Amino acid sequence: MALKIYNTLTRNKEIFVSQEPGKVKMYVCGPTVYDFIHIGNARPMIVFDVVRTYLEQLGNEVKYVVNFTDIDDKLIRKAEQTGSTVPEVADTFIGAYYEDLEGLGLTRATLNPRVTENMDSILEFIQELEDKGFAYEKGGDVFFRTHKFKEYGKLSHQKLEELQFGIRIGVDERKENPEDFVLWKAAKPGEIAWSSPWGEGRPGWHIECSAMARRYLGESIDIHGGGQDLQFPHHECEVAQTEAITGKTFAHYWMHNGYINIDNEKMSKSLGNGILVKDLRKQYKWESIRYFMLSSQYRNPLNFNNEIIDQAEKSTERIRNAVDNLKHRLTAVVVDMNDTVDETLQSRLSDILAMYHDKMQDDFNTPDAITAIFEWVNEANSLLQRAVVKAVDIYALLHVFDEMNQVLRLYAVNEVELIDEEVDKLIVEREQARKDKNWKRADDIRDLLASRGIILEDTAQGMRWRRK
Repeated sequence: MALKIYNTLTRNKEIFVSQEPGKVKMYVCGPTVYDFIHIGNARPMIVFDVVRTYLEQLGNEVKYVVNFTDIDDKLIRKAEQTGSTVPEVADTFIGAYYEDLEGLGLTRATLNPRVTENMDSILEFIQELEDKGFAYEKGGDVFFRTHKFKEYGKLSHQKLEELQFGIRIGVDERKENPEDFVLWKAAKPGEIAWSSPWGEGRPGWHIECSAMARRYLGESIDIHGGGQDLQFPHHECEVAQTEAITGKTFAHYWMHNGYINIDNEKMSKSLGNGILVKDLRKQYKWESIRYFMLSSQYRNPLNFNNEIIDQAEKSTERIRNAVDNLKHRLTAVVVDMNDTVDETLQSRLSDILAMYHDKMQDDFNTPDAITAIFEWVNEANSLLQRAVVKAVDIYALLHVFDEMNQVLRLYAVNEVELIDEEVDKLIVEREQARKDKNWKRADDIRDLLASRGIILEDTAQGMRWRRK
C-alpha cells in the first residue's frame, strides 16, 4: 500500500512522497485570534491532526506548523470595542484556542508562530519581492504585481483575466492592475503599526503565511493545508509571492477541507447560526465531536444538527462499551503464557487492520476507517459472548484497537484510565459498605457514580460498571 493524497494543485490523487525520506514539513493556516473558535475552525484542526498523526504512524517525523494571525482589522476593531489593546485581544483568544484544542483531545502543533513575532521575516520577504520587481509602493502601501507571476491562478484553476475584482480582491485606483494584492498596509491614525522602508504600517494577510512557512520550514514544503475557503485568494497569493522569490515549488501537496453547514444552511454571522466549540464541548464529549467531524471524507461538505451529533454520541458510546467490556473481562481471566490467539480471530483482526490502513491511505478516508472500527466492535462483542475467553485473545483485540484509535481517537484513553482508577476505588468502598450494612454510604456512592454517568451492573463475574 502507498499513501495517496488528493492534491488541489493537480486535482488528482497522488502517491505521497516527501522531499526527505521519513520527514514531512507541513504548514496549515491557523485562526485569526479575535474571538472564540467555531466548529468551522475546528474542522481543519481535527482533519490535519489526523493527517499529522497518521503520517507519524507510518513512521515519519512531522514538523507541523500552524500560525496565529494576531494582527488584523478584526483584532483592531475588537480592541476598540473592548477598550483593550491588540496584543491583549490576541493573548486572550490564543489562550481560548488552546483550551478548545485540548478540549477536543488534540495535541499542539510543533510550532504556533505569531505574525507579530515574525515582522522582520515579513519585511525581508517584501523587500526581496520589490528587489525582484514583483512589488511596488504607492502611498505607503506595497502591492504585488500579479501579472508578472505568469502562473497566477494555477492552484484555484482560474484565469487571471476572468477573476471578479472587488469581490475577493479589493479595487484600488493606486494599483497598476485591479488584481494586484497588498503586501504592506500603511497605518491609519491611532492604529498599531511597525516601522518599514515604506513607512509605518502592518503586513497584508497573504504575506504572513509565506514568510512564516519559509522561516520555519524552508523554501519548499511537503504539505500545505487549510479550509476550502482559503484556496482563493489566500493560498493562490501565497503560491505567487513565494515562488516569485524562490523559483521553486512552494508546496508539493495542497489539501483543503470542506465547509460545515448548519441544518443545511451556510454558517454565517448574518444568519446567527454559528456554534462555538467551547459551547459544544459543554454538551458533548470530545470523542463525539471528533466522530462527527471524521464521519465524512474531509474534502466533502459536512452538515451539523442536533440529531447528527446525538447519533455520533451513541456511536462513540458503542465503541467505548466494547473496549470497557473487554478490559473488565480481562480482570476475570487467567493469563496463560502458553496460549495462542484463536486463528479465526487473528485472521479477522488482520483483515480489519488492513481495511483501516487501506482506507486511511486512500486520501485519509476516515468514514470508511471508522467502519473498520465497527467491524472490530462486532468481533469484540462476539468474543465476549463466549463462555470461555482467553486473555491472549482480549490482548490481541485491544492491540488492534489501539493502533486504529491512535489516529482516529474515538475513545479517550487517558481520560478513561484516570476515571477507571477512581471508579474502581469507589466500587470497592461501596461493596465494603454493603458488607458492613452501611446502607447510607453505599447509596451515597451509588448516587455519586450515577451523577457521573456510571451504571453499575451485576454479572456472573461480579460487579461491573459502564458509562451511559
